[in-house]
Amino acid sequence: MSYDDVEIEDMEWNEELKSYTYPCPCGDLFQITKEELKIGEEIARCPSCSLYITVIYNMEDFTDQKPKTNVEPPKQQPVAVA
Repeated sequence: MSYDDVEIEDMEWNEELKSYTYPCPCGDLFQITKEELKIGEEIARCPSCSLYITVIYNMEDFTDQKPKTNVEPPKQQPVAVA
């Protein structure tokens, strides 16, 4: 069972760890990377103890969204009717 549910907005980005972090009661930090969030991971673990938290976030904020291009549908080809 998760120690707590924490919203991503309440976590801090740690440039050195390249992870979102949140204080753990043991004195270390719960950690989760952007790559983990992109694949749908929602568990941030503490490297020093067995506790973990559930991260609440919108997965769409972390997925690689390709810009939409204006693609026209293919033009219809004339068909000969016998």
